[in-house]
Amino acid sequence: MTTGEIAFRDSSTRVPPDNAPELLELCDRLLAHAADHSDRTAFLNVALSDLAVEYGASWLGIATRQPDWDILAEHGRKPQQDLPWSLFAEALDRDGGCWSGDTSGNPGTWIATVIAGNTLLALNGSRLNRADVPSAMTAGRYLGHALKCLENLESALHRVTQLRATLEIARTFAREKETQPLLELIAHESTKLMHCDRASIFIWDREQKQIVACPALGVEGGRLWLPDNKGIVGEVIHSGNAIRVDDAYSDPRFDQSVDKTSGYRTRNLLCVPMQDSEGRCIGAFELINKHDGPFTDADLEAAAELSIQAAIAVQNARERDHLIRSNRQLTEQVTGGVMIIGESPAVAAMRSTIERLAATDLPVLILGESGTGKEVAAQALHYHGPRAEHPFVAVNCAALSETLLESELFGHEKGAFTDAHATHVGKFELAEGGTLFLDEIGDMSLNGQAKLLRVLEQKVITRVGGSQAIPINVRVIAATNANLAEAVREKRFRQDLFYRLSVVTVDIPPLRERAEDVIPLAMFFLDRFCQQANRKPLELSPDARRRLQSHAWPGNVRELRNLMERVAFLAPGPRVEPNDIAFILSPERDAFDDLAEGIGLTDATQRFQQEYIRRAIKRVQGNMSDAARLLGLHRSNLYRKMRQLGMEVTEAKE
Repeated sequence: MTTGEIAFRDSSTRVPPDNAPELLELCDRLLAHAADHSDRTAFLNVALSDLAVEYGASWLGIATRQPDWDILAEHGRKPQQDLPWSLFAEALDRDGGCWSGDTSGNPGTWIATVIAGNTLLALNGSRLNRADVPSAMTAGRYLGHALKCLENLESALHRVTQLRATLEIARTFAREKETQPLLELIAHESTKLMHCDRASIFIWDREQKQIVACPALGVEGGRLWLPDNKGIVGEVIHSGNAIRVDDAYSDPRFDQSVDKTSGYRTRNLLCVPMQDSEGRCIGAFELINKHDGPFTDADLEAAAELSIQAAIAVQNARERDHLIRSNRQLTEQVTGGVMIIGESPAVAAMRSTIERLAATDLPVLILGESGTGKEVAAQALHYHGPRAEHPFVAVNCAALSETLLESELFGHEKGAFTDAHATHVGKFELAEGGTLFLDEIGDMSLNGQAKLLRVLEQKVITRVGGSQAIPINVRVIAATNANLAEAVREKRFRQDLFYRLSVVTVDIPPLRERAEDVIPLAMFFLDRFCQQANRKPLELSPDARRRLQSHAWPGNVRELRNLMERVAFLAPGPRVEPNDIAFILSPERDAFDDLAEGIGLTDATQRFQQEYIRRAIKRVQGNMSDAARLLGLHRSNLYRKMRQLGMEVTEAKE
C-alpha cells in the first residue's frame, strides 16, 4: 500500500501535457452542467456521473466534515470496506490531494481532493492510479466553484421567493384596517413564511413601561402584558438589536414563565425590533420554534424585512384607529353641542321636522331672522343623519364677491386667474360625502345662482380654469333671512333655483315670538360658558328671569348667547341678578324704537298696545290674572282688549 499527497499549487504542473485538452474539456462540461441546473442535487448527479466515466471510477462521493463526516452525494457502487477517513482528513489538513493504493489494483486506488473548505471529492476504483491525482484535483476545484455558484444561485432564488412572499403578505396587511385582526393576520402569515410554530407581535407602551403581546397563543384572551425590561423581548426593544437563540432554556435571558403558564415548550426563537417611520422602536416581532432546525442568518434577514412591513401596517392601523376614535369623539361632541333648545310649540314642531329630515338627502331651505340659529338647525340636520361622520362645511355667500364665491365653491386650477398661484380645492369637494351649508343664499349673484343650479342638477362640478368634470356627493342646505319669494318676483333670485332649494322649508321663528324659550336657552348657554370659565353654574334670580323675558331680543338667540357668555365671565356672585344684566339690556331704549318709523298714529297706537300687553304677559310668565292686575284691568277686559287688537287669546293660566 502506497500513499502520497500533492499541494494544489503543484497540481497543474503535474498534469501530463497530453491530458490537458481532455481536462480542459471536462472542466468546461462541469461548468456547463452547473449552468443547466438550478438545483445542486440534480447537478451533482450529472457531474459525478461524468467524472466517473472520465476517470473510470467505480464510486465517487462528496464528503464534508462538520465536525463529523457526512456524505453529501455519491455515485456508483460503494466499496464494502470502510471509507478511508484518515485519508480524507489528511487531504483537508493539507488543503490538497491525497491518494492511497497498491500496485495490484485491488481494492483499487483512493483519491481524495479538497474542492472547497471542509468539503472534498473522493474517488475509488481499480482503474485509478497516481497519475490521475493532479487532474482530479483540478476537476475537483472546478466542481467546488460550480457548487459555490449554485449555492449562491439557490440562496438568491430563495431570497427572491421570500421577498415575493413578504410583498404578498404586505398586500394582505394593507387590506386589514383594524388593529387586532391585523396583528392576528401578521402572526398567522409569518408562521407560514418562516416555517415556525408561532409568531407574536409585542407593542411597546412606553408610558406604562410594559409590552403587550398580541396575539399571545396559549394565553387566555390572546393577550399578555409584560414588563418592558423583562426577557429577550425587553432587551430587543431597549437595545434595538435582533436576538437569535438556538436553545431557549439554556439562555439566561429567556423568560420561562409564559411556557409554564401555557404548557408550551420553546426550543429556539428569533426576535427583531419593530420601528416606525421615524425610526423609533414601537415593539418587537418574535418567531418561535422553527420546524427544520435553528433559525439561520437568512431567517434573521427575512424576519427583519417582515418586521418593517408589520411595523408600517401596525402604525397605519393604530393611526387609523386613533383618527376614527377622535373623529367619533368630535362628532359626539359636536352632536351634543348641536341641540335645538326650547319648549315652545314652534320649536317642538321644528325639532320633530328636523329629526325626520335628517335621515333624508332632500335639499332644505332654512328661513329666519339673523341670529335665530339657522346654522344650528343645519348642523342638526347633518349630525343627526347618516352623513354625520363626513364633513359639514359652511359658506357665507354674503361675505364673498361673485368671483371669489365661484372659486370658493367650485375651486380653481393653478393659473386660472392672476392670483391663482396654486390649485385650490373648493367647498363642494371638501364636503364630499357630507353637507354643504350655504348661508345667506339670497345674496348670491344671478350668475352664481345659475352655476349652483347646474351643480345641484348634474351632481358634478368643474373648477375655475379647469375642464375636468368632478362628481360630487354632497347634501346642500341653504339658509336666508331675506324674503326669497319676493326676490323671485323682483327677478333678483332664480325661480328654478328657489324651487330646487325649497323642496322642504324650515321656518325658525324669532325669539321674541317664543318667550317660553328664553329661560331654557339662557340656562343652556349659561351652564356651558360657566364650564369654560371654570366656575360653578350660576343661577338666574326671579327678577333676572323676568328681565330676560321682557327683552325684545332684536338679535335673537345670538344676542342671548353673547349675553350669557359675558355674564358667565363677569357676574360677581353665585346668582345672576337684574343689575348683572342691566348694563347690557336696556328695555327703555329698545322697547318701541321702531314705532315711529313711517307708520301712522293709529297703527303705532295699536302696535304699542299689542307690544305692551305682550310684555306684561311675559313678565308674569303667562299668568293672565297677574297680567291683568299689572295692567290695571279685569281679566275679562284684558281678553276683550286682546281680541280688539287682533291678538291670540289663550286660556287663563292661574
